[in-house]
Amino acid sequence: MLHIAEGSTALHYGQQCFEGLKAYRAADGSVNLFRPDQNAARMARSCARLLMPEVPEEMFVEACKQVVAANERFIPPHGTGGALYLRPFVIGVGDNIGVRTAPEFIFSVFCVPVGPYFKGGLTPHNFITSQYDRAAPNGTGAAKVGGNYAASLLPGAQAKAAQEGGRHFADVIYLDPSTHTKIEEVGAANFFAITKDGRRFVTPRSPSILESITKYSLLHLAEHRLGLEVEEGDVAIGDLGQFGEAGACGTAAVITPIGGIQHGDDFHVFYSETEVGPVTRRLYDELVGIQFGEREAPEGWIVKV
Repeated sequence: MLHIAEGSTALHYGQQCFEGLKAYRAADGSVNLFRPDQNAARMARSCARLLMPEVPEEMFVEACKQVVAANERFIPPHGTGGALYLRPFVIGVGDNIGVRTAPEFIFSVFCVPVGPYFKGGLTPHNFITSQYDRAAPNGTGAAKVGGNYAASLLPGAQAKAAQEGGRHFADVIYLDPSTHTKIEEVGAANFFAITKDGRRFVTPRSPSILESITKYSLLHLAEHRLGLEVEEGDVAIGDLGQFGEAGACGTAAVITPIGGIQHGDDFHVFYSETEVGPVTRRLYDELVGIQFGEREAPEGWIVKV
């Protein structure tokens, strides 16, 4: 438990950032951390954006390893689909009532065991676009900071409460803040799609998108394991007809297949509202297999604890 000053900048001005990663139990009983160096690099970028000291990669990774080692007994067994979720964070603390950077900072890591994201197996979900923006142009969209998530609570709740044509929605699709014509993120996850011919992996790129470690891992696997062409760029909400599959990707679920997207009066179905597309399934199996040590990992992706 942390005890911090009431005037801490983390409480009043949102001077804080965090990360999320998992430790996995491999079949041989060993423990895998998945690409913690990438989380360290992203946290460093978030810290720099908020005028906080950057946590060195070595310190970040070692802290994660120590937390996992101290809590190894809580890591779910191999084969259950569960993992140990780690939450590293940096917060500004100390007495400071003015709008300025904190005099002191805390870097810490805590953990919690989590079960498989999909209790009944990998299943598609539907999503709906929102009038709200996730982040402003040239704002903090590319940083993993709490304010972005606090602002997402209302549109997320509205999406979950919405009904169109008898459909329910898992979360919101955020469009670009400048023109509201291009897909940026899916709730707290990144978006990707597979063209109808099954040959291209397409994902948005924008300075207001939080770069997902899962997305870039999938992009690498799509190109080097599945032999797909990969493309980062604009994904127009009006051009969804070119895609045969789509998904949201992030640490929590790895991939959430997207059955369809409601935009205004139009509802676009990708592969199916009830079944997972073949390319999405292959990508999911490949990445999860690497995380749990069942498939060969690219160099540097797995850190043993």
